[in-house]
Parts: sequence; structure tokens; C-alpha cells
Amino acid sequence: MPGGKIVKIEKRIYDLLNEVDHALENKYENKYRLHPARPERGQTTNPTRDGLINITAKFTTGIGSEHGKGYNVDIKLKTLENVTDEVKNEVDEIALKMIKEKLPEFFPERELTIDRDGNVIKIHGDFFLGSI
Repeated sequence: MPGGKIVKIEKRIYDLLNEVDHALENKYENKYRLHPARPERGQTTNPTRDGLINITAKFTTGIGSEHGKGYNVDIKLKTLENVTDEVKNEVDEIALKMIKEKLPEFFPERELTIDRDGNVIKIHGDFFLGSI
């Protein structure tokens, strides 16, 4: 059943991104003041809902994409301070490198990779979901 496969894939992606979130938090949490409406790191059960870093992934069918279908990874720093493009790019590159290293650990049975796809970061490859 494709729906069950999707749930399992997304759970593993979520777990992988949580590891990346923790590493990025460790590196950047004291460099910027947290947005006042955002809970401190560790105050929720979901790392995407607290702390400075918010990293998520959403499936895309890949229309107009160089790499086709996959999961676009979105990384935001939750602060009211100005974050330079240089820092944003540095955060993206660290995340991209970490995800690339961890994909075989989280998906040993699949050939997935992560690349820039235009101005987004995308996890792509054969998710073995079958035809729709």
C-alpha cells in the first residue's frame, strides 16, 4: 500500500531532519536572539516548533524541476534579527552536507541523494512508491 510507504518514508525524513536541526541549533543558537513568539529549544516535543532553527521537508511532484519529484527541504532561522545571505547559505550548505552523509544511514535500501534544485534543496531519487 503506497500510503503506508509514504508514512514510513516521511517518518525517516523527519528523524533525519531532527538530527540536522539539533546540530544546527548547537552551532547557531547563541548567535541570534530567538523570535519572541518562538519557544526556547526543547520546550516542545517537535524541534520544528521551537528553538532558532526550523527545518522541514515537503513532497513535490517536481513539475519544472531539474531533479523531478522529491522532498524540498526548507530551513529558516526564527529571529527578528537580520540574517545575512552569507549566513543563510552557510546554514544551507551545512544542512545539505549533513543530509547527504546521513541519507544512506536512514535509507540504506534506497538510492536517494540531495542536491540544489534551482534555489531549493531537494532530496530525490527512487522512493519506490509505485505508480499513481
